[in-house]
Amino acid sequence: MKIYMIRHGRQSSRLCNVDVDLSPEGFRQAALVGERLFKQNIQAVYSSDLIRAVQTAQAANLYWNVEHTIFPELREISFGALTGHSDEEIAVLFREFKEKESRMEEDLPYPDGECAGDVVRRAEPVLRQIAESGLDSVAVVTHGGVIRAMTAYILRMPMARWRSLGSGLENCGITELSWDEKKERFTVERFNDYAHLENYPELLRSGWKENEQR
Repeated sequence: MKIYMIRHGRQSSRLCNVDVDLSPEGFRQAALVGERLFKQNIQAVYSSDLIRAVQTAQAANLYWNVEHTIFPELREISFGALTGHSDEEIAVLFREFKEKESRMEEDLPYPDGECAGDVVRRAEPVLRQIAESGLDSVAVVTHGGVIRAMTAYILRMPMARWRSLGSGLENCGITELSWDEKKERFTVERFNDYAHLENYPELLRSGWKENEQR
């Protein structure tokens, strides 16, 4: 089975992990990834329950016209006390945490939130359930923290190093997993593929004039 993990489209707020709609650019990104994966014969689409992931799945699914199932377990890593703050506020209010985070010496949970291991413990069973569904090709619309944590887990990296997998994933970038039924394991085939966005620099992270939030 092929599982195309897609980071949601650009949301309408730069505040940390607020549950908001996609921006107009986010809907364009979702349409482009839907078109990109049209020839992959997507048989089902799954998403987290956060608005930006649901809307991304719905917009991309206009190209696939398949059943859409929502799993809350696929939602973004909980940023805990950081939720709703801007980057500037986080740099001041959580300076000590950010310093520890940058050293990547431990799988550090966000204050009152989750660590990468917590994400794997809730998301991996769902991905395995999807992998064992008997389908051949599916899309999973989720979040940067989930994609990075699961990729680190599949590659058997120390979970403390999960943040080394990309300084930030592109909105509607594709991370492709394969599931080997006989060996009962995932492999990573590609990571953060955003070729479908490259002709539209305004849709890239670098095209967002201010630093993008997660």
